Amino acid sequence: MSRSLRHGALAATAIAFSIASLSACSAGNNAETLKVRPDNAATSVGTVKVQNVNVITQADAEAEGPAVVAATLFNDGTENEVLESITLPGTDVQVKLQAAQGSGPVEVPAGGRLVLGGEGNASAVIAEGREAAQDGNVQQVVFKLSRTGDVGLGATVVPAEGYYKDFGPSALPASPAPSATPEATGSPAPGTSETPAGETPATGESPETATAGTTG
Repeated sequence: MSRSLRHGALAATAIAFSIASLSACSAGNNAETLKVRPDNAATSVGTVKVQNVNVITQADAEAEGPAVVAATLFNDGTENEVLESITLPGTDVQVKLQAAQGSGPVEVPAGGRLVLGGEGNASAVIAEGREAAQDGNVQQVVFKLSRTGDVGLGATVVPAEGYYKDFGPSALPASPAPSATPEATGSPAPGTSETPAGETPATGESPETATAGTTG
């Protein structure tokens, strides 16, 4: 192989290796690995990245019930961050945070991530879902972190359908079925008499005769 061909082959190998290395390095936080939809809100402040942010409401547009804030927060720093609160500027609603284990602080671990929404993850619930925002609107959301401070961005409001179904608020309980009306019971109609079971008078006998015949 000539020197020029060898140089060309080496250069091609180096380029291929560089591309593969870059792909491997970026796999940790890319959209495909993290199932992040590129049309969802994302931003970063310092060592904190906030991605895949949505306000998710009830699937039924007419239903009253809670909504949730869904997001993924990454901490590239060396110290844990605590998500202290989430607010929705321009509204009076409160967002209730709950850790995945049910109690304790909602943390974004150093070198790790925090997922809000979905089974087994931390949650951020808005009790008055319909007061928060309307489907299709963009709602400002502010995440307050213990070290980084406020991280704000505009998030799209979407119903819990399709891709968002598994990250949305819990379904509303079904309306209870109407209880069955108990059957009416009462006294026999006037002019009729009740005869105990097994004591039916013989043919031609009146109830009084049958009773007299069995006495003594």
